[in-house]
Formats: sequence, C-alpha cells, structure tokens
Amino acid sequence: MKPLETQTANSASSGPMSAPDLRGADANQPPAFEGRNLYLTDRALRAAVEREGAAWAQARLEAWGAVMGSAETYALAARANRHGPELRTHDRFGNRIDEVVFDPAWHMLMATAMREGEHCSPWTEPRAGAQVARAASYFMHAEVENGTQCPLTMTYAALPVLRRHQTALPWLAQSWVPKVLAQHYDPRSLPLEDKTSALIGMGMTERQGGSDVRANTTRAIAAAGGQGEYRLTGHKWFFSAPMCDAHLVLAQAPGGLSCFLLPRILPDGSRNAVRINRLKDKLGNRSNASSEVEFDGACAWLLGDEGRGVQVIIEMVQHTRLDCIIGSSGLMRGAVAQALHHAAHRSAFGKRLAEQPLMQNVLADLAVETEAAIALTLRLARTFEADAGEDERALARVATPALKYWLCKRAPAVVAEAMEVLGGNGYVEESPLPRLYREAPLNSIWEGSGNVMCLDVLRATRREPAVVDALQAELALARGGNALLDAHIASLTAALAGDSGESGARRLAGGVAVALAGALMVRHAPPALADAYCASRLDRFGSGALGTLPPGVGCAEIIARASA
Repeated sequence: MKPLETQTANSASSGPMSAPDLRGADANQPPAFEGRNLYLTDRALRAAVEREGAAWAQARLEAWGAVMGSAETYALAARANRHGPELRTHDRFGNRIDEVVFDPAWHMLMATAMREGEHCSPWTEPRAGAQVARAASYFMHAEVENGTQCPLTMTYAALPVLRRHQTALPWLAQSWVPKVLAQHYDPRSLPLEDKTSALIGMGMTERQGGSDVRANTTRAIAAAGGQGEYRLTGHKWFFSAPMCDAHLVLAQAPGGLSCFLLPRILPDGSRNAVRINRLKDKLGNRSNASSEVEFDGACAWLLGDEGRGVQVIIEMVQHTRLDCIIGSSGLMRGAVAQALHHAAHRSAFGKRLAEQPLMQNVLADLAVETEAAIALTLRLARTFEADAGEDERALARVATPALKYWLCKRAPAVVAEAMEVLGGNGYVEESPLPRLYREAPLNSIWEGSGNVMCLDVLRATRREPAVVDALQAELALARGGNALLDAHIASLTAALAGDSGESGARRLAGGVAVALAGALMVRHAPPALADAYCASRLDRFGSGALGTLPPGVGCAEIIARASA
C-alpha cells in the first residue's frame, strides 16, 4: 500500500481528489468472522465430545456448528438483542393481556434451537452421551446468542421434576410432558391442549429474600375443588421468561414452602391471575424478558408434598446450574475465537498481532483458559447422564457448585481480555464483543451467586464423605503427570481435611475447580497446554491475571490449536 501522502499527491495531479480505497486486505482489517463451522473449528470441543462419550453425535454437532456459525445466525442474534422484548399490559379495548412481544429474530432463533432439541434431547434420546451431546450444542449456541437460552434451559431443567411427579398427577404425563418434549416452537398464548409444544419457566425469588427463598411471603391456599389445586397470592421479583406456558414457583402453603406448577393460560382459555408489572431493564441478556409479577389468586398445582418445595425444585436448579457453566464456557470460547481471528489477520508495528511475543502470551493464555473450561464443562455433563453411577453423582454434587463459581467468575475477565485484543473494533456495538461482555456476569448471579456456590462446596465436602472420595478418585487419575498438579492436589487434600470455616469457602471452591481442570488437562490436553495451565493456575489456587504465562511456555503451539 502506498503512503497516504503519495496517494493524495497523485490524486491531485490527475483530477479531483478521491478517497483512498480502504476495502479488503489493504485496509489492515480482518475478514468477517461469521460464516464458519463452530464445531469443526474447535479442536478442544471435538476432542471432549468424543472423550466424554458422545462420538455418535459428531455428524449432528457438525451440522449444528454450521448453523450457529452462519452469518444469518449472527445477524439474528444482533437483531434480537438490539430490538428487545416489549411488555403490553392491555389491548386497545383496555382489556388486561400481559403479553410480551418479541422481534421476529427472537422467534427464528427459538424455533431453530427447539428443532435441535436443546430443551429436551437428553430426555427424548436417553442414550449414553446424551447429556454431553446436548452440552456441546448448547455451548455453540452460547457463543452466538444467550437470551434465547433462558427458556430452553428452564424447560430442559423442569422435565425431570415433571416426570418425577407424573405418577401422583397423571395429567402431567398425559398433557404437559408430551408438549414439553415436542420440538416445534409454538409461541401462541393458548390453552395447552391447543398448542403443539410448551415451554416452562421458573419463579423463586422475591424482593425481601433473594437467594433466601425460605423468606418468601407468597401464600398458597388449597382450592375448594381439591386435586392438588391451589390459589397463589403474592409476588415474584424475578420471574424468568414470562411468555413460557407455565412456571415452577415456590410459595408458602400451610405445611411450609412448597413447589407449584403455575400455567399462564388456564384450560378454559382464560388468562391466569398473573399480572406482569414490568420487564427488568437488565445490563445484558437483553433479547430475553425477565419480569416482576404479582399473583392475585392465581391457579397452580402442588408438586410433591407441602413443605418440600426446595427439595422438589432443587433438581431443576441443579440442571440450570449446569447450563450456567456451559453458557459461561461458550461465552469464553465465542470471545476468544473472535480475538484469535482478529490477531491472525491484523498487523501492527510491522508484524501480525499473533506473531508478537506479548500478544502471543495473551492469546495463548486465553486459549488455555478456554480449553480448560471446555474440558471441565463436558466432563461435568457426563456426571448428569442417565446411566451415571453413584460415584459420578457424588462428584457432580461438588463439581457443579465449584465450576459454577469458578467458570462463571472467569468469563467476564476472559471476555474483557478478548475485547482488548480487538481494541476499538471490539468495543463498538457492531461487534458482538460488547454483547458477550454484558452477558458474562449473568451466569455468576443467576441460580446462586458465587458465595452461595462456595458454601455449597463447603457443605458437600464437610457432610458427605462420598463426595470427597469421588473428587479424590477423579484427581488421582492424573497423579504423577505434573509435579505442580501433584503438589496442588496435596494442598487441596489438606484443605478438605481442615476447617477453614465459611470465610475460606471461595479459596476451597477455586482450589477444587483448578484441580479438576489441571487433572483433565494433564490427562487429555497436549503437553504445552497442560504445562501452561499447571504453571499459571495452581500456585495460588487459581488466582492471577491473564497474559502472565511463565517463560518457556509454547505459546505458538497453543494458539495454533485454538485457532481455526
């Protein structure tokens, strides 16, 4: 490219001045990122899918990777977030309707994801590896758009609860479960029997309690007709995805805090007494509707026994926490892939960004973090399989809160660092990076904040010897593979045997998470990545900034593995 002053002089001598051509490679701008297969360009994801038992799903995941990585899907994601949902409380005649109106892009994304079965595939195809395959699908979705994942997650997580109680309530098996398992998206506000499918939401928290759901004040009184029907009066401060066909909610019945199925439209076609006061004006997740609602004698049906609400809904919560972990890992990969793409094509100071030593350290560190997140996420998904043994289920009880704490906390830092690689191009709204950055803190807050997760880790390891045994058995598989990892596991073992109290719960949870990551990396990742992870994450139980890999780490090899 000629210097700008030479171009200007030449233009002036030959006629009217024309603007320099800033298109293509001469502009030193990378080509469009969109139009790639998110599965085929992710070595770590493909390896983890095969390793964790879902090799049979490779063709399906490859097809889904092409859909998610297409320019059309990225455009729909941008539009759905730029044109968010709107609440319409009344129609033009003054009738109360409480409808949430979405941009057509939202509906197109939802229809695509439901055809893929993100909300139901492990339940419709309960074979070995089904949870892993579904996690990989959800992971790729998270790289592109996150608001549509909320109702899909809650529906997926509600199914085990509905099935568990369908014997006591046969109409669940006859009506709700088949509609929830259906893969045709139907957003219409109709009675269940007139719909082709159904989505399930969740309403637990209230103004006065937040995570302390036992402080809930919403009241439930048994209806005169019996048969498990109740009337709910009260409110919910965060009522997720109010357009869903039903919600699982917690309310205080005479026997204590209880769980209920609350439909949006009643069988006679009338609207349930659920008033949407407003939609939340959120930092991120802007394509999705989150609401504040009031119940005025709303009809609902008891699931389980009175006073057992937490025990009933915790199965749903556990699955939603898994999706928080998958979603955060997908956010990290989505941002890092953008950074790697940019650095491979952008030049500064005479060299490609990806060829400059300090930038190589940053990119390699981002790649290490992301590969570890992928390994952790799909390994955790395997503990949720239908055929998982007791040792796997015990491991899930400590790994789920530990990874939700750790990976959801890592996501904002990773996305921010990736955004910085792009510089100003990553900060403007035409780039997906700002949207990913606004999204990144959500999974750490939703379904139990960091402190709640760490206290869960503390309780599980203090009260359940089987949990500690399962964790140590998993870590023992990597023994002798890396001296730093061996030392970290020894320190963690001492911490598990000690009594640091609640104030040390974050350190303990972080120690569990990086130990599991280090063990998986040592066992399965290329040596350059495994050594880099152990050298940079284990010395301080996982604390430390990105871009501080120690000397001697094979940055170029790490970057090459993570890049397309």
